[in-house]
Amino acid sequence: MNKVILVTGATAGFGRAIATKFAANGHDVIITGRRKKLLDELELSLKDAYGVDVLALHFDVRNLAEVELAIGSLTGKWREIDVLVNNAGLAVGLNQIQEGVIDDWERMIDTNVKGLLYMTRLVSPLMVQRKRGHIINIGSIAGKEVYPNGTVYCGSKFAVDAITKGTRIDLVEHHIKVTQVAPGAADTEFSLVRFKGDVERAGDVYNGFTPLYAEDVAEVTYYVTTLPDHVNINDLVIMPTAQASATNLVRGEET
Repeated sequence: MNKVILVTGATAGFGRAIATKFAANGHDVIITGRRKKLLDELELSLKDAYGVDVLALHFDVRNLAEVELAIGSLTGKWREIDVLVNNAGLAVGLNQIQEGVIDDWERMIDTNVKGLLYMTRLVSPLMVQRKRGHIINIGSIAGKEVYPNGTVYCGSKFAVDAITKGTRIDLVEHHIKVTQVAPGAADTEFSLVRFKGDVERAGDVYNGFTPLYAEDVAEVTYYVTTLPDHVNINDLVIMPTAQASATNLVRGEET
């Protein structure tokens, strides 16, 4: 069945791969992001490659007024969102708590927590009206265990874990599925953003082992939407074979 999929943070990384995966399987997609040029390029690429309908919405999930305007502008079939993928998120900085940069904290909390909440608040009523839908929150292994210098990022992803569980409880009576996909080490723009554009430092994170790639996370995100109506994947943790925990990685050879 053709579905309407909304993916936040679709201009790169997991979001771009997830939007592509759904489009490749014949679903219409709403893609959102802050970088309009990349958003427009993805819209054209998906339309040309897969012949699906694509709607690009340029806004920042951190801004409630922008979220309200974007979701409020939806008409026709675009209001019948079958799957919401709350993917927009980031890590900024890697400091001990006493040396943390407040602006970094606010960017992470505003995007990872408040942005996810804004999107869920605006989209979930559309699902409740139809008594069906699936909300997928892209969490992290950082929402399962805390690691050094990641206090606030981990805190934001622990919040995603809790919000996912609570959302499932709130929406279960409306037959809406809620899933968390929590990746481990993945080679996307994640480390480049965390290290504020330091390409060499970001690249070092993935040296000596084969990390996850965006397509791997897209694959499992798509998978959880293909199960029968009576089956829901509550929580899916995915890591590279070389990774056993947030801080336990086997390096020295490609896996």
